[in-house]
Formats: sequence, C-alpha cells, structure tokens
Amino acid sequence: MTTTTFSAQDVTTIRTAAWGAVSLMSAAGIAGSAHRVGTDASLALVAATGPVGHVVASAKGAKLKGKSTAELADQVFPALTASVALLEARDPAEAEEFRSLIGIVVEAANRAHRGGPSPVMDDMSRKIAEAMNA
Repeated sequence: MTTTTFSAQDVTTIRTAAWGAVSLMSAAGIAGSAHRVGTDASLALVAATGPVGHVVASAKGAKLKGKSTAELADQVFPALTASVALLEARDPAEAEEFRSLIGIVVEAANRAHRGGPSPVMDDMSRKIAEAMNA
C-alpha cells in the first residue's frame, strides 16, 4: 500500500503530525543533546510499517514552520489530533497504529536523553499524548 490511498491533504496532515512530534521532542531535549534526541526519534519514525509507515517514510510536504517551539506546537498539536481522527474514520486499527508509532517516537526521544528524560521532555511527551487523545 502506498501514500496514494490517502488524499494529498491527509498525507500533509499525517506527516506534519509525525515529523512535528520528532521536532517538538528535539526542541524539548535541547538541554541535553537535541541532535541525538532528534536522530533517535527520526530513526524510530522511519522504521514504521503499514499504510502509516508509507506516509511517514518522508517528511516532504510536512508543514513545519516557526521561529519558536510554541509556533511549531501550534501546528503540530492540531495535526496530531486531526491525524488520529482521519485515521479513525478510515480504520480504527490504522489510528491505533499511528498512536503506537508516535508513542515509540516519543519513547526513543526520551531514551536518547542522557540520564532519562528531563522535566521539559516529560511535559512535551504528555502534551503530544493529549493531542492524540483530544
């Protein structure tokens, strides 16, 4: 299955959500090694399989612009909520796969931070989970 089973707008929304979660976790991990956090989270994302895996295999077209973490979050949190909703409408199993994938991305980011996740990373992890469950 390829991205052609999704509309262009759906692909943009899902990619914005997924790659945005990577970016937000990297920004939250700035006190440690934002590069390592971003790398580990990205590697978790590109290891995805199934229909969602085909979509998130590339960040091309993701809408991730902003000069601050807050501006980025204003785009990513709604995209996470919308992604779950659109996947739920297609197939609840795909929505669950997406939630699981983002959970793995967040976990990979948290593990990349030396000494465990910082309070900032914990907070960002919580906000990402809340956006997916909104």
